[in-house]
Amino acid sequence: MRENSQIGLTPVEKIAVQASSFDILYGPGEKIPTIVVENFPALGKLAALRFIEWVQGHPGGVISLPTGKTPEHFIKWVQRVLGEWETPEIRRTLEQAGVDPAKKPDMGNLHFVQIDEFYPINSAQHNSFTHYVKHFYIEGFGLDPGKALLIDACRIGMQSCENLADVWPGNRVDLTLRYHHATSQLESRQKALLEQIDQWCMEYERRIQELGGIGFFLGGIGPDGHIGFNIKGSDHHSTTRLCPTNYETQAAAATDLGGIEVARQCLVITIGLQTITRNPDCTAIIVAAGQAKAALVAQAIRSEQHIDIPASCLQQLPNARFYITRGAAANLVERQVSVLQSAPAISDAEVERALVELAVQQRRRLLDLTETDCRSHPLAAVILQKRSEPLPELANMVHEQLVAKIENGPHVCRNKRFLHTEPHHDDIMLGYFSEVVRHFRQASNEHHFLTLTSGFTAVTNRFMRQQVACLRRFLSLPKFRTLLAQGYFAQGNIVERNRDVWQYLDGVAAQDEDEKAEGCARRMLRNLVELLGDDFLNDMDHCLAELEDYFINTYPGRKDPEHIQQLKGMCREWEAECLWGYYGWQCQNVRHLRLGFYTGDIFTEEPTMTEDVPPIIAELRRVNPDIITVAFDPEASGPDTHYKVMQALAEALRVHLTTCDKPNLRIWGYRNVWFRFDPSEANVFVPVTLAMFSVMHDAFMDSFITQKDASFPSHEYDGPFSQLAQRIQVEQYQKIKICLGREWFYSHANALIRATRGLVFLRDMSPEEFLSSCRELRKSVENR
Repeated sequence: MRENSQIGLTPVEKIAVQASSFDILYGPGEKIPTIVVENFPALGKLAALRFIEWVQGHPGGVISLPTGKTPEHFIKWVQRVLGEWETPEIRRTLEQAGVDPAKKPDMGNLHFVQIDEFYPINSAQHNSFTHYVKHFYIEGFGLDPGKALLIDACRIGMQSCENLADVWPGNRVDLTLRYHHATSQLESRQKALLEQIDQWCMEYERRIQELGGIGFFLGGIGPDGHIGFNIKGSDHHSTTRLCPTNYETQAAAATDLGGIEVARQCLVITIGLQTITRNPDCTAIIVAAGQAKAALVAQAIRSEQHIDIPASCLQQLPNARFYITRGAAANLVERQVSVLQSAPAISDAEVERALVELAVQQRRRLLDLTETDCRSHPLAAVILQKRSEPLPELANMVHEQLVAKIENGPHVCRNKRFLHTEPHHDDIMLGYFSEVVRHFRQASNEHHFLTLTSGFTAVTNRFMRQQVACLRRFLSLPKFRTLLAQGYFAQGNIVERNRDVWQYLDGVAAQDEDEKAEGCARRMLRNLVELLGDDFLNDMDHCLAELEDYFINTYPGRKDPEHIQQLKGMCREWEAECLWGYYGWQCQNVRHLRLGFYTGDIFTEEPTMTEDVPPIIAELRRVNPDIITVAFDPEASGPDTHYKVMQALAEALRVHLTTCDKPNLRIWGYRNVWFRFDPSEANVFVPVTLAMFSVMHDAFMDSFITQKDASFPSHEYDGPFSQLAQRIQVEQYQKIKICLGREWFYSHANALIRATRGLVFLRDMSPEEFLSSCRELRKSVENR
């Protein structure tokens, strides 16, 4: 039953609900009103317009806004609206959204409360949240700095002659000093500083209370469900405090901080959950995009208040809201039931989704499901009511659909030209490696690999120091001097570029670390010659010394200058060439576009029609593929780079299709460690054997040497991505094995299926089907 008559919606919210496919609240399960929009940019636009509406009605109010990547489109829309307030287009946008264009909000009268900050971190660093707040909110929104409560770690309890590195060597903060006596002069200072920080946190909380509490709070939801840095298990009565985090939060912060090694050591200062909820009139909005957040969103909205679900504390606020995308609403059962009930017909895919979910839930084969089972599952119950077929027939249909998907998996194409595309250099391997390798074995196929971004943000300074040291060692040997004299490292020498790969792979085969190191040193020298030219050759020692100084003294997580970005990106390109060199594919088949929108900024720039799309068009025309593979993330569930690359690829494909001579062109959509297909979304299940798992892990660890230490891991797994990819593929197999029964696999006539221990899910599409899932870049709100 829909319940929204008692909810006080604002004009902006009323219009947003009218435009949505869903009402604001579905009882009795949902406990927080929720607005669903179609995509990630629309989410930011709605939050921005609601914020402006709130500021109009609360002059001098208290606001608390998020940091990180979540508010990207919120910030862009607020800045655009404020900057272009008098233009006809913005006035029309405001009127259509329910905002009064006659009342431009006075941002200078607002009070700002910073939500959280890492500790210890220098607030001057660009990756500190204090720097973020000053740049995007105080400067970007025109707030008054004098009315901002900031969490500046450099000023909390610090003496004028001190810096954080002196008090906390190695950035290690020992919170146990709160509870035991100091044993040294340094520990005495640290203990005193901890007491001063705790006192400061209490005063920070008091200052917020004196302002009347937070009036407008906007936040995202972290991988463990955290709000601010109130991680899973936080007391709902918590206040501002210095505290540790958990692994999920550390993994999510690794990119900002320069690696998990740094994030593990960081503590945080965060406002508490009660800081947010103390003001009963607080408008608290949580935004979430993509199906990867669906479980967290459903927990917060549907569960009773519990410390394991931090956002559930918002249930006590009448003005709390969730603004989410359709994908993030996937686990809100009442909404999915409503969709099925109102649909003119229920598709076979929807039947599959519900019955597979039910079978896994009951741990029972599809063919063994009963009507009693279905009545316990809201979606399955609706399906039984609306489909004319009896349950046994529906269950058998889904059984046969799954069988067909698996039996499609071992099929190997012949005489095809593949263009394998990936946002980052390891996305193909982590997404569908077994399918690539199986097609390598058919010699009539031709394979080309295209990485669209530089990927430099995944390379640590520590790794680069090691590579420079390795190069120095080999430069001292006569062999390298001879190679230099022979022109081995001349720019554009593709034959010798391939020799770098062969040298490294010879070392892999021989298990000879020195041979592998020589291959790395050759490529590092080649990269430096390509990057710096004669300047490097004329004074190699000086150039290497400058690089060593940079990698030693630059704080982790800093935005690198362009030449360092390029050098780090070249290290990732080397890895991809080594991976595909495993199977005999040479550098000519491995292209690196280094699209310009990938800059290392907190918000990745939007790809453009003029700069980023033409290079992709050129590659499509050069290769003229029969099959194009794409990291398929139409709702930004994974990293935003995946989503933006997919949009650029879609625009390039539209242009390519106008001259393409391949009427049977196919698009294979894949997902990997960041985002998964539901079985009903995929139409090919690729069997993966234990042998293939072993090959994948070995190849990953040998090729992706920047990633061996998992400095930028997933929040789901503390280790290398190859092992997480295996775990995901095993989970997918286990789900399907429950549905079909183990006997189906173990007694199958095909030995490959009998040997299956994992499954890769793919979506084989026509170009038209793929393009229908993508927004047109030229019309997207990002580029307006």
